Amino acid sequence: MQKLSPDFYQRNDVLQIAKELLGKLLVTQFEQQLTIGRIVETEAYNGTTDKASHAYGGRYTQRTQTMYAAGGCAYVYLCYGIHHLFNVVTGPANTPHAVLIRAVEPVKGISIMLQRMGKPKADFSIGRGPGNVTKALGISRLHNAKLLTRNDLYIADDGYTLPAGDCMITKRIGVDYAGEDAFLPYRFLVKENPYVSGENR
Repeated sequence: MQKLSPDFYQRNDVLQIAKELLGKLLVTQFEQQLTIGRIVETEAYNGTTDKASHAYGGRYTQRTQTMYAAGGCAYVYLCYGIHHLFNVVTGPANTPHAVLIRAVEPVKGISIMLQRMGKPKADFSIGRGPGNVTKALGISRLHNAKLLTRNDLYIADDGYTLPAGDCMITKRIGVDYAGEDAFLPYRFLVKENPYVSGENR
C-alpha cells in the first residue's frame, strides 16, 4: 500500500482525478485506531466556473481558502451544521478544484467504525454517503487543510484496479441550486456497489 504522491493531486483535470480515486484506499489512524475504506463514489467540483462549487466566481472566504491551496490536502467543511464532508483539493495552487468523497466500502477497522457511528452491527450504511464517510473514519473539521502525506490521514494505492466497465458516470447529487451545472456528468461511482449513496447503486 503506497500513499498517493502530491503529483497525483496537482494535475489540472479534476474529472480524471475524481475517476482515478475510485478503488483507492482512504486511510485514517487516529489515537492508534486504524480504519480503511475503499473509495467507491466521488464527485468533482470544477473551481470558479462550476456553479455547484464553493469557489464559483472566484469566491474566497475563510471556509473556501483551503480550496486554493496546492492539490493534496483535505478540505473538510460542515454541511447543514450536522455533517462533516471530506474533500480532496486538487490542481495547482490557486486553482480551487476539489473532489468530494461520497462513499467508501469498509476494509479494515469495522468495529471502530461501528462504535463511531453508534451502530450495533455492520450493514451497508457504513461509509454510504459523505456524512457517514467522515463518521466512520473519524474525520472532522480539525483535519481541514491537512496535507494528505501525513501518517494519520491519507489516500493510498494497494494495486487494486477497477474492472473495465465498472465505473459509472452521472450527474451530482443535491446540487439543484447550480442550475444547468447540476446536470454535468461529474459524479463517478462503482457500478452495483452496495455502499454507493443515492441513485444508481
